[in-house]
Amino acid sequence: MKLYLSEGNPQCMKVLAAVELTGAKCDIHHAHPEERIVPTLSRPVLPVLQPSVGVHLFMPNAICRYLFELSGQEASSQTDQWLEWEATELQPALMQALHLSVLQAKRTEAAEALEGPLRFLEQSLSKKPTAFLTAETATVADIVLWGALYPILSDASFLPGDSQHVAAWFERVTALPACQAAAGSILNEKGGKAALRGFVQRQPVPHTQRRDAQPCSQPEENSSEHEMTEEEIQAAEETWRRQVADFPAPAERQHPILPQEGHQNVLITSALPYVNNVPHLGNIIGCVLSADVFARYGRLRGWNVLFVCGTDEYGTATENKAREEGLTPREICDKYHKVHADIYSWFQIDFDYFGRTTTDQQTEIAQDIFWRLHQHGFLVSDMVDQLRCENCERFLADRFVEGVCPHCRYPEARGDQCDKCGRLINAVELKDPQCKVCRQTPVVRSSKHLFLDLPKLESQLDQWLDQSMSSGNWTSNARHITRSWLRDGLKPRCITRDLQWGTPVPHPDFSGKVFYVWFDAPIGYLSITANYTDQWEKWWKNPKQVELYNFMAKDNVPFHSVVFPCSLLGAQDNYTLVNNLIATEYLNYEDTKFSKSRGVGVFGDMAKDTGIPADVWRFYLLYLRPEGQDSAFSWSDMALKNNSELLNNLGNFVNRAGMFVTKFFDGCVPEMVLQQEDLRLLAQVGWELRQYIQLLDRVRIRDALKCILNISRHGNQYIQMNEPWKKIKGGSQDRQRASTVTGVSVNVACLLSAMLQPYMPTVSATICAQLRAPPNCADAMLRGAGAFICTLPCGHRIGTISPLFQKLEADQIEALRKEFGGQQFPNSPPLSLSLSQLARGRGAQKSGTGSAQSQRHTTCSHGFRGERHRS
Repeated sequence: MKLYLSEGNPQCMKVLAAVELTGAKCDIHHAHPEERIVPTLSRPVLPVLQPSVGVHLFMPNAICRYLFELSGQEASSQTDQWLEWEATELQPALMQALHLSVLQAKRTEAAEALEGPLRFLEQSLSKKPTAFLTAETATVADIVLWGALYPILSDASFLPGDSQHVAAWFERVTALPACQAAAGSILNEKGGKAALRGFVQRQPVPHTQRRDAQPCSQPEENSSEHEMTEEEIQAAEETWRRQVADFPAPAERQHPILPQEGHQNVLITSALPYVNNVPHLGNIIGCVLSADVFARYGRLRGWNVLFVCGTDEYGTATENKAREEGLTPREICDKYHKVHADIYSWFQIDFDYFGRTTTDQQTEIAQDIFWRLHQHGFLVSDMVDQLRCENCERFLADRFVEGVCPHCRYPEARGDQCDKCGRLINAVELKDPQCKVCRQTPVVRSSKHLFLDLPKLESQLDQWLDQSMSSGNWTSNARHITRSWLRDGLKPRCITRDLQWGTPVPHPDFSGKVFYVWFDAPIGYLSITANYTDQWEKWWKNPKQVELYNFMAKDNVPFHSVVFPCSLLGAQDNYTLVNNLIATEYLNYEDTKFSKSRGVGVFGDMAKDTGIPADVWRFYLLYLRPEGQDSAFSWSDMALKNNSELLNNLGNFVNRAGMFVTKFFDGCVPEMVLQQEDLRLLAQVGWELRQYIQLLDRVRIRDALKCILNISRHGNQYIQMNEPWKKIKGGSQDRQRASTVTGVSVNVACLLSAMLQPYMPTVSATICAQLRAPPNCADAMLRGAGAFICTLPCGHRIGTISPLFQKLEADQIEALRKEFGGQQFPNSPPLSLSLSQLARGRGAQKSGTGSAQSQRHTTCSHGFRGERHRS
């Protein structure tokens, strides 16, 4: 094996420590940080382990795990949970702390950035009877966390005074000869600090992270070791005994849905996909799927929800696509609107209305807002230098110009914004511009245009933002991006363009021009609602009664937090403005970007052809939803999560619970005589349910999903400890115990069906059908703070039980990876680590006896952005 490392890189240090501790035989090579070791990656990455010729492992935690497994030290489920916590929770905070301390010398702020993760680590260690995280000797979890924290905690002054357990653990790991050798090699006193500074400088600048307590995204023991008080156990018993018949039946949706006095009226929008672009997985999770989960959840909670979306259809891209296909712009919009609608239908996106922007209502509302802005003095005119392609004989829209960013020198900046530094750009400022259609160099021409006077609206905007951000739920990246725009100072923004396909500007001095897409497209939310109901103003001009949630990817934030609100504030017509702006980071594909032209990545119209059910796609996309940092879709990881979390954890529990009822009790839920152990489980499950509700109320979609998996994990452990398949063969006391465990388990399965409904609606409905669950069980358990009640009482007859999930085989996944790899994997070998783990995975759901299945978690994190979303 060959191992490639670089000085100053903490990720290399943890890998080197793993080599030293496990005694793995490696040829170690010190590489330059910019050296590209992995030929299939388009960026340099270190560390890299080459187990054999042509095979490369380049995720540090996966390398460490692989080395420990080679030495015969299999990772436990707790160890895997710690590795996932390190990658998803600790690393974002740690990178922020390193930037603050190493580059800016802000020690106090750096300590604050790590306060949440260190507090959690301290609490976990304080409950440990072992010297290390999961055992009496150091495991891969200790090495990974130690390597991550070493650059910070090697200076003991960073630790809060009440972190004695963290300090003692860190000292124990540091004292290991393997760790001392690794630290001396990677972060030595001579050049280590300078090399560390260089490493941090090469990392992306992290957004400020708000590190709330996140019980459901932490390692497994955080929930399983939650010590239930006697009061909680007693409350759980009282809740359990409530009757499901006491709760009203779920109300049918009646259209049109309108705000109701005294109700929680929630208006949900997802960013409007541009009609020409077939959405890829990143578009789907960033916008419509996230919004769909929240809309479904809101309906279960009893909120009065309206969920609207539609295709953004105006602009040059449509004209070009129509020319390519020999159609009119209207015909091309009709064709691709149906493509979008079919894709979202397959993914089970439950819009109340999915519309489009090429409507009479769009023209009417956009022109009304325009005239109001004009009347109130918020529009100004000016001559604009524009790029015109003489070869194509037209002015170029910003998205059809590409060149070198004048601020950061990024070579592929667009004509409106640089994807690397995030700065706004006027197309004429680009260096070496090119027409993206014909690759000719455009020329500069002047034309008179209208501008929205953002500086004149800045004070109103700032006052509104303070109120909205303090009272609403804005993701940290949305806050950061918005404030960075204001910090740079707002400038007038052009709202007209010299195009044909668009909403016409009604002013006589600007005839022949159309509204620029960034001004026009967000108004589509209003016009789409107007197409749904002629009473649309009850939603959009009713800020006192309506709470508005916008879902989008981070590149759309400025248009929803600054530009569109300024348009509505300037119109002075009592418009409903966004209260909760929910933005994701980017989802990437394996180690690169999605690209339809290169055949790289899974696009929405391809997913159903893989043979993988829509609910499994939904689950995996939501499991790795990029909430705090970019994440990456990985075929092998998708199979791993399907086979471990769905098949062996969730599916295994639900199937066993139902089969016990069928096999041992003739299909009827047996009598339950609760003991202290059962009550403790009820309390623990109730606690996870409350966490689920608290997290989803704050739109923490990924973290709430893990509460579901925690509950099924508790259920598997409960069954395994009590062994009802053995006790049913024993004496009367043992048979009664089997009866109780079976009855409690099948009720937990019923709760899981309710909690799954926003995430996996078909699986949820299947469980409900198999258990013949009461139609109001979800409403009963998910209202208020959450209540785990006995929805399937003694004597309730269930239906036919069958497996919920199928194993994804290694050869099937490898074939899909190659099929969707396009030009990025010319002759690359399979990812050996993940696929070898897959090969060792267990496949079939157990229906009667046997051990609970072990869970395996891997985390992939790559640094490329996905293609941008259009608003």
